[in-house]
Amino acid sequence: MEISSILQGGYQHPLSRSWQGQRTLTKNMFMYPIFITDEPDARVEISSLPGQCRWGVNRLQEFLAPLVEKGLRSVILFGVPLHCHKDERGGPADDPNGPVIASIKLLRTLFPDMYIACDVCLCEYSSHGHCGLFASDGSLDQGPSAARIAEVALAYARAGAHCVAPSDMMDGRIKAIKRALIDGGFGNRCTLMSYSAKFASSLYGPFREAAGSAPSFGDRKCYQLPPTAKGLARRAITRDVNEGADIIMVKPAMPYLDIIQDAKELARDHPLACYQVSGEYAMIVAGARAGVYDLKTMAFETVESFVRAGCTLILTYFTPDFLDWLEQ
Repeated sequence: MEISSILQGGYQHPLSRSWQGQRTLTKNMFMYPIFITDEPDARVEISSLPGQCRWGVNRLQEFLAPLVEKGLRSVILFGVPLHCHKDERGGPADDPNGPVIASIKLLRTLFPDMYIACDVCLCEYSSHGHCGLFASDGSLDQGPSAARIAEVALAYARAGAHCVAPSDMMDGRIKAIKRALIDGGFGNRCTLMSYSAKFASSLYGPFREAAGSAPSFGDRKCYQLPPTAKGLARRAITRDVNEGADIIMVKPAMPYLDIIQDAKELARDHPLACYQVSGEYAMIVAGARAGVYDLKTMAFETVESFVRAGCTLILTYFTPDFLDWLEQ
């Protein structure tokens, strides 16, 4: 027997097992997705996302202060407009009195050291529930869609967001946003994190309930990537790098670890993010409640796989849990 075939001597102890990883999880690697509604005093539990709520602006301090004390460093905001007039252009998205812009300004005051990212899309705010604008023939109108997304992104940057994260998947929107940020004086003051490889997934179901963003007709398969489309994902990542994205994201995470690895190769000089989406979170919680596995153990297994694949930033609803678990 060749001596080189003996591997277990290198990981027989818990400490030596930890040395086998190329990166170690830290609290700074977690970004917490938060749903902000236009009901200022709201705290509404989301049935399909156990432990998660829609929050009103007036409840953010009581909600986030304990997490900041535990080491929360970054959040990403999703607006949930319930009492506004939605139009074809997604007008409420950049309403200066809307929940997202109000929350940005409040959080900058309450928690000066917190990193604030904002999801940029039109689906929650448009009457049709889609992520872009439509031409008169009923097709998506790419140029105006990208221009409108850029308007919203610039509004968030002006309000004080440290990062804008377009999730719409419209062609050309990274270039349009980067140009708007530069022309608006925010080119070196606001990070552009692109949902570069966002797949058309069944795992978004709980999010659409939480954000009220289900389309009123059709689906989003014509502008989100087909699950089999490895080549399209690679092309999208390369395009977004070339158009000025500062961070590359893959979404969902667990079914697309190969795409995360591709992104690490294609955008080797960029931070790499992944989004452990609502359906991934809900499945893990459901499995733990059914006694299939221990929740903490499974949560660690999933996020450690993201880090192993190359991620340096993880968006997950487990963020509050990891703030506790990483203290232990």
